[in-house]
Amino acid sequence: MRRSPNCGRSSARRRSSYATIRGIHEERGLKGRAADDTRVVPGHPSLTRILREHIKAEGLKPGDLLFQGEKGGMLAGSVIRRAWRTARAGVLSPEEFASPLGRRVYDLWHTCLTNWLNDGIPPAQVAEWAGNSVPALLAIYARCISGQLGDLKQRILARGDLPEV
Repeated sequence: MRRSPNCGRSSARRRSSYATIRGIHEERGLKGRAADDTRVVPGHPSLTRILREHIKAEGLKPGDLLFQGEKGGMLAGSVIRRAWRTARAGVLSPEEFASPLGRRVYDLWHTCLTNWLNDGIPPAQVAEWAGNSVPALLAIYARCISGQLGDLKQRILARGDLPEV
């Protein structure tokens, strides 16, 4: 499986008191892993196709930013928020747009993990993809798992009765 550029790095916005000394963003490896480690995460085939087309069209190489600002650096947060607001307005009803539904790009992360759990993907697998421990994952998402009770009851019933003694 090919990895996208910038797949194993992350950048976190620094608190303002540090921003003037070291810059706004701090580049670092994945949380709780070696500095050069990466994590493979599944993506929907249609999104993978779009991203691969973008990578090819832009001539990106490993380590390049997937989406770059005007001067080749990171996109400004204001640019990302403006684009996200425009995208939300284009696909959501006015009531949904006014709600907290997908208000931040980061909300997609929570939606993805919730959907994986609701689709029956084992928590251990979801935790590995998310880079979390199972206890940390379930502490946040256990109350979000829904829609599986009927299927789970059927699986219990499918085991059959106890043997005659």
